[in-house]
Amino acid sequence: MRGVRNQVITYTISKNITNDFYITVQNGEVVVQAPWYLGRKQIEEKIKEKKRWIVEKVKEYEESKQKSYIKSKIIKILGEDCRVKVNYRNLKKPVLIVEGKNIKISIPNKYKKMDKDEVLRCLIEKLYDVIAKKEIEIVMEKLRHTLGYAPEDYKIQRMEGYIAKCTEDKKIIINPDIMVYDRETIEYVLLHEFCHLKYKTHSKYFYNIIEKYNPNYKEISRKIELKY
Repeated sequence: MRGVRNQVITYTISKNITNDFYITVQNGEVVVQAPWYLGRKQIEEKIKEKKRWIVEKVKEYEESKQKSYIKSKIIKILGEDCRVKVNYRNLKKPVLIVEGKNIKISIPNKYKKMDKDEVLRCLIEKLYDVIAKKEIEIVMEKLRHTLGYAPEDYKIQRMEGYIAKCTEDKKIIINPDIMVYDRETIEYVLLHEFCHLKYKTHSKYFYNIIEKYNPNYKEISRKIELKY
């Protein structure tokens, strides 16, 4: 193995009253069990004799630990089930690759001590942010042409408990987590907020506009879990 000769091995010594001497690798740590009378130089000589074996065992542990970090998770993107695969690699920053319905996320090894689910959540949120910027603009433009009016401004922003809302000053805010829904549902939610530009409450006139442009709105609305 390359580099074994110059590789430094750190270890813990545990002395015992017997004449037994043995070396173990426990969770990647080298532990030496040695008789109480054996000196450090003698122990180091024995470690040198077993150095190749020790390095192999430490490497096996690191590789097995690396594999144990690989996770698989299903998330929704535009209504479709997508499989997320995560692994830790020697990187400076996370890398996210989307290939059809497969999302590959590589996370730097330095993040191993962090909560894996929290890291994954942050990366998936960023993915929704990117997709939302593209998808929302398309729907906004379509509704502008269809209805003949539009908000003065809109923004994509994560909100607690809301998927979208129209503010008092008639600006529309869209939660990027709306990207879990299919395009039909996204378009309905934005139509709903556009109608609030004309009618603040859910009045008869409000729903008359919605039904005119989306007769299937009642069925679609049942899919939505957050407020809008």
